[in-house]
Amino acid sequence: MSLADRPLSPAVIEALTYWPGIVHPVAPTPVDLGVLPTWFNELLDEWPWWDRAWRVTRVEPAHPCEIARDEPRAVSRFTEVTVPGTVSRHAGDTLPLSARVRFSDDLLIRFQAKVGDVVIGPGSAAAGVPERHPFGSVLGTLMDLRGISVREMAVRCGRSMSTINMVRSGSWNPHRILVAELAEALDMSEEDLLAIAGLAVHP
Repeated sequence: MSLADRPLSPAVIEALTYWPGIVHPVAPTPVDLGVLPTWFNELLDEWPWWDRAWRVTRVEPAHPCEIARDEPRAVSRFTEVTVPGTVSRHAGDTLPLSARVRFSDDLLIRFQAKVGDVVIGPGSAAAGVPERHPFGSVLGTLMDLRGISVREMAVRCGRSMSTINMVRSGSWNPHRILVAELAEALDMSEEDLLAIAGLAVHP
């Protein structure tokens, strides 16, 4: 279920852009952050599988991750923030919350929440379709920039074309041995490509 393209109230925008001690050169006038728990609960309740016994009960000022601006060297059309907080239920249980909100002007673009160790929110793939590993698109770009075809990469790595295709499409998670072979074929540092793939440089 998509939560995007819905209008944000002025009070919600004000609360999401209240960043004391982070961005503002002068301490801003305090705003009512109390609108955010109510708004977050409304968003979470739209997911039919969300356990409505859990309520967002506390939030802290947001931390900006990206700020909409028009400066020539820093053009961005949206603002993205992370809001820390807490979810609770009647039994007295509590879990930490980290809500990530992306918006442009007064329209919500994306909402994602991490509750405890669980991330909930929109994925990059459609419902029912497996999520692709992000390394695949990076590998594809690196190959394209160097003019290396799937066939040539398979030859350079001593792998089958199907293996290269699966990694490039993101349907196969990268592993250390394959990443080392890909790094050599791309004339890159193995450590750099391991870091790009999200693998520990030193196991």
